Amino acid sequence: MFTTWCMLLCCLLDSRLLTEVKKLDDKLLLVDIHLLESRVHHALRNQPKSRASLTAARTAANAIYVPISLQAEIDTQSGILHAEERDYKTAYSYFFEAFEQFSALDDTQAVAVLKYMLLCKVMLNEAGDVPAIISSKAGLKYVGQDVDAMRAVAKAYHDRSLKEFQGVLDSYKAQLVDDAIIHTHLTALYGTLLEQNLVRLIEPFSRVEVSHVASLIDLPLATVEQKLSQMILDKKFAGTLDQGAGCLEVFAEPPAAGMYGDAISIMDTLASVVDTLWTRSQHVVAAV
Repeated sequence: MFTTWCMLLCCLLDSRLLTEVKKLDDKLLLVDIHLLESRVHHALRNQPKSRASLTAARTAANAIYVPISLQAEIDTQSGILHAEERDYKTAYSYFFEAFEQFSALDDTQAVAVLKYMLLCKVMLNEAGDVPAIISSKAGLKYVGQDVDAMRAVAKAYHDRSLKEFQGVLDSYKAQLVDDAIIHTHLTALYGTLLEQNLVRLIEPFSRVEVSHVASLIDLPLATVEQKLSQMILDKKFAGTLDQGAGCLEVFAEPPAAGMYGDAISIMDTLASVVDTLWTRSQHVVAAV
C-alpha cells in the first residue's frame, strides 16, 4: 500500500514537473520525464497510460539527439510493454537493441536486459536457443548468477518439469522472484506448465482420484484441485469435480455439430442466388 501511494505521489509531481519543463522547452529533460512517467504507470499496472507516455517520449526524442544510454532505456521500456501484451517476438527485438547499446557502453543494465531477452525466448517456446545466446561472445561477458538463473529456467521449461521449475525459483529468488518483471511472466509460465502436465496426466482416465493426480505431479492436493477447477471453468477440458468422493470425472469431447456448418453453407448459396437474380434483373431493366 505504501509503495502504491508513493507511485501515485510520483504521478502527481511528475505531471506538475512536465508542465514546467514544457514552458522551458527542454526536449531532453522532457524525454526523461515521459520515460519516468511510463515506468510509474507500468508499476501501477496502467498499461494504456504507460504506453501513451512512452509514445510521448519517443516523439520528443525524434526531434533531438538522444544519448545512446537514454535510447537504450527507451527501447527497454518498449520491450517491457510489448512483453506485457504477450508480443514476445517484438519485445525480444527491442531488448536486443537495448542490450547492444548498454553492452557497448559497459553499462550494468545490460545484465538485466539480457535476462529479459532470455525470458522472451522461453516464453516463445524457444528455450533451446537460450544456451546459444549465453555462450555467444556478447553473452559470455555477463555470465553470472542472473544468467545462470535464466539458463536453469530454460532447462526446467524444456524438460517440462514443475518440480525443477519450482526449485529454480527457490534457488534464484533474488534474480527471479525479486525482479517484478521476470516474476510476473514466470508466474504465467508456471501456470501454463502446470496445465500442460495436468492434461497429460489425466488423459488416460475417465475417472480418477484427485489425490492420485496430486501424488503423480508431486504438488499439494489443494493446489491441484484449485487448478483443475479453473481449467474446467476455462473449458481447457470437459469434466467435473466430485468433491464428495474426491474424484475428477473426465468427459469425452462431444462431436462437433454439423448443423452450424451446413447452415452457413446454405446461407452462402442463397446469397449467391440472390446476387445472380439481382444481376439478371438489372439486365432486364436496362433492356426495357
